[in-house]
Formats: sequence, structure tokens, C-alpha cells
Amino acid sequence: MQSYLDFEKPVADLEGKIAELKAMAATDQAVSIDEEVNRLSARADEALVEIYRRLTPWQKTQVARHPQRPHFSDYVGKLITEWTPLAGDRKYREDAALQAGFGRFNGQSVAILGQEKGNSTETRLKHNFGMASPEGYRKAVRIMEMADRFNIPLISFVDTAGAYPGIGAEERGQAEAIARSTEKCLELGVPNIAIVIGEGGSGGAIAIAVANRVLMLENAIYSVISPEAGASILFRDAAKAQDMATAQKITAQDLLGFGVIDGIIPEPAGGAHRHHEAIMDSTRSAIAAFLGDFAGRGRLETREHRREKFLAIGSAL
Repeated sequence: MQSYLDFEKPVADLEGKIAELKAMAATDQAVSIDEEVNRLSARADEALVEIYRRLTPWQKTQVARHPQRPHFSDYVGKLITEWTPLAGDRKYREDAALQAGFGRFNGQSVAILGQEKGNSTETRLKHNFGMASPEGYRKAVRIMEMADRFNIPLISFVDTAGAYPGIGAEERGQAEAIARSTEKCLELGVPNIAIVIGEGGSGGAIAIAVANRVLMLENAIYSVISPEAGASILFRDAAKAQDMATAQKITAQDLLGFGVIDGIIPEPAGGAHRHHEAIMDSTRSAIAAFLGDFAGRGRLETREHRREKFLAIGSAL
């Protein structure tokens, strides 16, 4: 069942009428609804295109958090074959919020990292809503070291509101674990690509997103702090999150202009949550293009490319 955001009400009303007509026709075969359904469908499509053509930063934040948006497991299921997840950081425990392992992309061996938010109450609790603990980032470092040792490219799918801020996580060295993971990304001699598929929140995101190529889905967001938290700190009012989202410049379009990311993967009107297959095709093409571009580069060149890329951020503002 489609879940609608507040600003999608015109589309919800039209599609609700279509559903009513179809229900009526199901009980009375003599009723002809084709013409009216086609007319309403065309209006709904037009409304959807118009709404998504002029989304505000806050509306994009809502789209990025949509519960039906494809998550890490969806991308792995569609894009990766022979997926072999690996568990544990070999120091404390397994962290289900940050998934890691190896598989094949178009027949090529790849290492995979990503936050999984879950898509039901049970799975969201299991994956802690995609907020990783220190052991998650230490597991990421373990996988990156293996990928580097065996010369396997790395793909990261970023989707987290931020690293888990609980007392236990802080006691076990959350900040240190994030820093080590970020450092390991920079040290890699193999090419790595990071794709922000939903939320890219703070150090929890950057820990696996320091890559040779950083891409964002068109309606994803990427920021140092959530709009709600930023508004609470600066305005002492979380209700001003909409204003904060605009001021933060968290959209893919803003960040591409600043040189923080390298490209945008377009989403059809209605967002990725309405068009899973189309998004998978676009993401597959983006990853394949990246792997092709970096196929002949040596380890030192790959490492220096990443280093120079991040040193250049902000230099032209």
C-alpha cells in the first residue's frame, strides 16, 4: 500500500478516487470506468511531476526518509550476486546496523558496505534504524582491509541519520571508531565509490563515504547534522527544521555545486520509493561507469586521486 507524504495530498486524493472506481467496477461488471480512470491517472501523473519538480529542501528530507524508499538490502538483492555477508568486528560483537561483505557486480568481485534501516518494526529494531555502533565501523575497517589486501573495489551505500549516540556506544569509543574508518577509506589503494541513497548523516555517514567518487540520489540528503537537531541547537526550536534544512544546503544539487559530491543519480517523478526498478538500473549504470573509469589505475594513483579530491573541497568557494 502506497504511503503518502503531506505534500503529496493532491496525488493521494486522485489515486484514492481511482481505487474507489476500481473497487466499484469489481462489484459491478456493468460499470465502465476505463475512461475516467485514464483521465484521473493522467491528472495524478501530471500532479506528481509538478510537485517533484519544485521540492523544497525540507520536502526532499521527507522523501529521503520515506519508509518505502529502497534500502541497502534492496540494492544488494538487485545489483549484487553471490552476496556473502560477514559479521563481527573481532573485538566485541556484531552490529546489524552496518552491513558488510563481498559479492559480485556484473561478474566482478566487489566489497560492499552500507547502513540498513529496515522496513518493518521488527527489522528496524534489529538494525537500530541504520545507526551504527563502534563495532559496526570496526567491522567496516576489517572489510576494507580485506578488500585492500586482495585488490577488490569497494562500494558503499550510505543511509543513516547518524552514528548511534547511546552511552554504551560512547563508552566503547564511537568517535575513535568513526575516525579509524574514515582514515581507512583514505588509505585504500583500491577504488571506492559511495552512494548516498537516503540520508547521509554526520560522521556516521562520512565514515564509509570518503571515496574516489561520491554520488547522491536526486532526493537524498547529506549533512553534518539533521535539520531537527540543528534547529534545536541554533534556534532552540526543533519546529524550525524546515528553515534549517534550507540554510544547511543539504540537497544533492547544492552539494554538487559546492564540489562535495561528484554526481547525482536522477530519480523519476515520485521518488525512488515509487520506482525501485528504475533506480536500480540508474545505480547499476553509475557503478559500472565508475569501475570502468578506475579499472586501469594503480594503487598510488587511486589513493592520490581520493586525497586530492577531498583536499579540494571548499577551495573554490
